Amino acid sequence: MQDSSKGLLAAVAAFTLWGLLPLYLKALAPASPVEILCHRIVWSVVATLVLLFISNKAGKLFPLLKDRKVMLPVILTSILISGNWVVYIWAVSNDFIIEASLGYYINPLVNILLGLLFLQERLRRGQWLAVFFAFIGVCYLTFFYGQFPWISLFLAFSFAFYGLLRKISPLPSVEGLCLETSLLSIPALGILIYLASQGQSDFVSQDTTGRLLLAGTGIMTSLPLILFGFAVHKMPLSAIGIVQYLGPTLQLCIGIFIYGEPFPQKQMVGFALVWCGLFIYAGEGILVRLKQKKAFTTT
Repeated sequence: MQDSSKGLLAAVAAFTLWGLLPLYLKALAPASPVEILCHRIVWSVVATLVLLFISNKAGKLFPLLKDRKVMLPVILTSILISGNWVVYIWAVSNDFIIEASLGYYINPLVNILLGLLFLQERLRRGQWLAVFFAFIGVCYLTFFYGQFPWISLFLAFSFAFYGLLRKISPLPSVEGLCLETSLLSIPALGILIYLASQGQSDFVSQDTTGRLLLAGTGIMTSLPLILFGFAVHKMPLSAIGIVQYLGPTLQLCIGIFIYGEPFPQKQMVGFALVWCGLFIYAGEGILVRLKQKKAFTTT
């Protein structure tokens, strides 16, 4: 199987898991967003270390800790992903799944801009038009919906910059995630110990099923990120954006049809503008690929 096909399968699997994540996070209630975040970090370290030991790659981590060129991007990506996690967990816990899904609809278009600014990727007219529609959609939501969609924009930009740094990083996906979560694990463990000492730890008070669910956040966190890290090394960053529509679409449906979050007409109009941008981007990309394929077959 070609690398691009493997990258596509990895991307589809990653965004499907992210799309279903609200169901898992809701099942962790009544744990606080901070405790859930800390468990995601700590158990992700465990999950990635197990994978590295199985593949006999764990010993390669220690020399990397001394390499500033490797560790500086890791520090930045760990900050970005932890910020993304805590805002997303808070949004799901406080019934803002729909607004969170908007962030991941906007994210592919942010990827386009970052590819333009940092990777010398050129935008075609259709892509510029797609970005324009998304921008108008965000402005509409801000003005008519009555509040600045900070959750959406924070999730969009934090994950876009995370993807950019992971793409240019020489680290494979598992090693990169292991180092990222290891850096965050010390404060995360400190918070978990403090919560337990104050009698506020949901992990301590939960039954076995609840504890297994909290521990399972390591797999639910690391597996899609590992798949995503693999995908960005096999596919263009702009192409990742097309597959990424799968995640927020699942989240939007979960928010509306399972948890009954309100989706008023004004909010629907803003989403529709963003969707127009996405459809233009996807359709333009398909047409370009068809033309390229036709030109290749005729030569």
